[in-house]
Amino acid sequence: MPLVAYTRVSTGKQQASGLGLEAQQEAIDRYAERTGEPIIGVFTEVESGAVRDRPQLAAALDLCRRKKAVLLIARLDRLSRSLAFIAQLLEAGVDVRAADVPEANRLTLQLLAVFAEHERQMIRDRTKAALAAAKARGVRLGAHGAVLAAAHRHEAQLFAESLRCSVDELLAGGRKTTRELADGLNGRGVLTREGGRWHPATVSRVLVRLTGSDPFPVEP
Repeated sequence: MPLVAYTRVSTGKQQASGLGLEAQQEAIDRYAERTGEPIIGVFTEVESGAVRDRPQLAAALDLCRRKKAVLLIARLDRLSRSLAFIAQLLEAGVDVRAADVPEANRLTLQLLAVFAEHERQMIRDRTKAALAAAKARGVRLGAHGAVLAAAHRHEAQLFAESLRCSVDELLAGGRKTTRELADGLNGRGVLTREGGRWHPATVSRVLVRLTGSDPFPVEP
């Protein structure tokens, strides 16, 4: 079957330096050479793994569907460490393969996604434990907490901005309430920042970040 390659780096700095991309492309090329399957498209995303609205990935999946091709990635974590996001991709009707685990099937990919998300949760737990231990020793965490809060707000704003085009298109298409916008985003396969489905309240928070206020009442 033809292959559509998808690579991802997290930052513009990595894109400029080629950090990570070269190794990913090399793994993909080795896989294609070994299987003899042609690569008919290569798509590269410069985006955090936490962001779900990815135009290059959407384009790669669209080409896969049109050409009945396989989406090929170098490593599973280039898609995301979110189990919900990967599971949704696996249900999208496109065969996904990882060059680092060529024998993997859909079940294997789902299991690997579980382990990846477990690893992410362990990192969070270790961070919380380290902060708690520091607090117990009398270390003042106020400044650090403020930095973390600012970083969280920045990431949330970046995620909201990544959804601006989708939200604008839905509004232009006649969506007039937070419920209708939530249904539209869910229908497009767009996940929330936490990897779940959209609800009126989560749409409302995004609208506030995009416009400074919520133009619609939050529906139950």
